[in-house]
Amino acid sequence: MAVTIKEVVRHSYAERAGCEAGDTLLSINGNDIVDVLDYRFYQLNSVLELKIRDRHGEVHTVKVRKPEYEELGLDFDTYLMDKEKSCRNKCVFCFIDQLPKGLRESLYFKDDDSRLSFLFGNYVTLTNLSEHEISRIIKMHISPINVSVHTTNPELRVKMMGNRFAGDSLAILKRFADHDIAINTQIVCCPGWNDGEELKRSLRDLYDMNVNLIGVVPVGLTKYREGLAKLTPFTKETAAETVDILEEFGDMCLKTKGKRIAYAADELYIKAGYEIPDASFYGDFEAIENGIGLIAQLREDLNDELDWREADDHISRTVSLACGTSAAPYLRELMDKVEAKFPRVKIHVYPIVNDFFGDSINVSGLIVGSDLIAQLKTKPLGDVLLISSAMLRFENDLFLDDVHIDDVKRKLNIEVLPIHNDGKMLLDAILGEEGEDV
Repeated sequence: MAVTIKEVVRHSYAERAGCEAGDTLLSINGNDIVDVLDYRFYQLNSVLELKIRDRHGEVHTVKVRKPEYEELGLDFDTYLMDKEKSCRNKCVFCFIDQLPKGLRESLYFKDDDSRLSFLFGNYVTLTNLSEHEISRIIKMHISPINVSVHTTNPELRVKMMGNRFAGDSLAILKRFADHDIAINTQIVCCPGWNDGEELKRSLRDLYDMNVNLIGVVPVGLTKYREGLAKLTPFTKETAAETVDILEEFGDMCLKTKGKRIAYAADELYIKAGYEIPDASFYGDFEAIENGIGLIAQLREDLNDELDWREADDHISRTVSLACGTSAAPYLRELMDKVEAKFPRVKIHVYPIVNDFFGDSINVSGLIVGSDLIAQLKTKPLGDVLLISSAMLRFENDLFLDDVHIDDVKRKLNIEVLPIHNDGKMLLDAILGEEGEDV
């Protein structure tokens, strides 16, 4: 295989060597270039020998000298340099299978591409990796790899993922571990399937593989499950049992490894009626993209900001904050502290019921534009409406229901600011001090 060069960066080492757009890159230092991982890995050397096929079909060799690790200067049609790999599984808990019809086509694509794991932190199942790809990861020692494990019981994994190879692919995980590839894992926990004793088994097995991280998130069930496997949501009791298992296991890891490698999602703590742990519990917040430690991090950030800022009764503003029903009580508590320090600042916290996906979906990141409009159109909103940036997809301007953020602004007649999970950014936006990076 080979890849076509779309553009040569001006004044780059590749341009100086005579590479041109439309040429085909065949190999670097004798190593075939198939995709972005090959290119990124082999271009790092200081002395490069590129085999190029020009637009006339002639093959020639180009030699390049550059500082080690500096970019060569070639751009390609896509960031992967070939097509994105799709998922071959039919997982019983798949969220994409629970989407309503009629949304934009890109939302129905299920990726399962190891390259996206390294580039963007996506989770992969290992079920569609070829031996070439496995060997390449080991050879290049590319880490970490993020793996959706769900269970280490081979028979149960086959059943849960609807793929007869799902159990066999656990051996790949062991191969990576044996070659000291850093592994971050995820378990979508489904009551009655992979919780309880099965969860304990998975934790023990992953501990023995010396994985870096185990994030456990509860299954999300929308109202669009007709014809799908029967799943039950977490109850207060099953959530508490799951958190207890993870905290006991985490305590053991803290003693034996010096770090707590397994964490429960914030949703599980909320469902169990447990207090969210302090920020120190979550170490470096490695699993925050899975909704693990979000509340603890925001709470610590905002409290730190409030500690060093002086009370001010001159700032006069009214702000609204829309969030998922699960996070609303925690945000209200934080906003009370802000109002106490800035007495002329009024903050409305509006929990948004997820009518679009069903009210069992209660996280902020899955709130859609139509629900915001419907539930806030009669509410006092003040000077600005703040939302979580996680609600937006596709160039950071579309909600999951294809409503554009400008539509929300227009129909609610208010400025809408997406805010990251950052205490300083949130406080700046509340006080009207936000910069261009908000």
